[in-house]
Amino acid sequence: MELSSSEQPIIYTISDILKILPHRYPFLLVDRIVELEPEKRIVGLKNVTVNEPFFQGHFPGAPVMPGVLIIESMAQVAGVLIYRDLPEKEKKLIYFTGIENAKFRRPVTPGDQIRVEMELLSRRNHFGKMGGKATVDGKLAAEAVVQFAIVEYPAK
Repeated sequence: MELSSSEQPIIYTISDILKILPHRYPFLLVDRIVELEPEKRIVGLKNVTVNEPFFQGHFPGAPVMPGVLIIESMAQVAGVLIYRDLPEKEKKLIYFTGIENAKFRRPVTPGDQIRVEMELLSRRNHFGKMGGKATVDGKLAAEAVVQFAIVEYPAK
């Protein structure tokens, strides 16, 4: 059975993500969105390369992506889902306000591709929670619930 164009999965490239998220190098930690159900769930990819700046010191000779950056990647994928339908998104910031039940199951190293799956758990006005997991080659690397708040962009 063929899918109609309205049922085709939405895919965002890095160029599209740069139009949605305010993050920039070296802190943009999502490369592609491969699945999206508006107001429900989103799946993104992060390609981990040896030239990531954090590998210089974490750890020389045995590079491992810091767990907090895996969680940040999860929060950024979640942010794409929230930002994409936000009115006047250029005037808003989404702050990461909390982490619940974070667990790290395996190290993420250069050459890995992280698949981040996030699901909207709750949302009320300018606050919400999303839960999800980060996997590499189908194996769980991290899981967490991230909390967020939507605020006005600070005056410059």
